[in-house]
Amino acid sequence: MRHFDPTPLYRATVGFDRIADLMDRVMNTDVTQQTYPPYNIEKTDENAYRISIAVAGFSPDELNVEVRENALVVSARKPEDAEEGRTFLHRGIATRAFERRFALADHVKVTGATHVDGMLHIELAREVPEALKPRRIEIAKGSPARQTTKAVEGKAREAA
Repeated sequence: MRHFDPTPLYRATVGFDRIADLMDRVMNTDVTQQTYPPYNIEKTDENAYRISIAVAGFSPDELNVEVRENALVVSARKPEDAEEGRTFLHRGIATRAFERRFALADHVKVTGATHVDGMLHIELAREVPEALKPRRIEIAKGSPARQTTKAVEGKAREAA
């Protein structure tokens, strides 16, 4: 696989350092993608998202959801004594420990998490500060500076 060098992006853009770093990190990650547990990411509104993770066999106490450095980290671990005294003839429900990371964009906040019917739903909202929202700049109507100066001089002569 080719190595992607984001250096030209740094020369042609301003303020997109995180995007270039993210692209570099994605290109350099191991080819084997983690598939457990399965999850969905859906857009529920213009500025709202939901991540749904299938966590069958885990209770809410065994799940951990936290935000660290623009990353959402979801992990789960069963207590070691949970399987004592049980004999499985077939084990199709995987309850192995996991840690899944999701990179969060700037201004995306986790607003809540619920555990319903073996699914962990994490609600996200994009909250762009007022200072970063687009705003219209009014353009004043007037004459160029030279014409204004000549008009003022002309009025001064008429007054004299």
